[in-house]
Amino acid sequence: MSVSEMILWPGTKVCKLMGIDPEADAGMIRWMINTLVYLIISLSVMWIIVR
Repeated sequence: MSVSEMILWPGTKVCKLMGIDPEADAGMIRWMINTLVYLIISLSVMWIIVR
């Protein structure tokens, strides 16, 4: 598994669970899911650091 596959894994897994082709529509749904996942993770880390 390459680094890019590991980074895109959350969105790919959710798309497959929803029955959506992760490569369709230029991967916009996968991109949105990955953005939300990594936003939550990064905000949580920042909250822990700043707190």
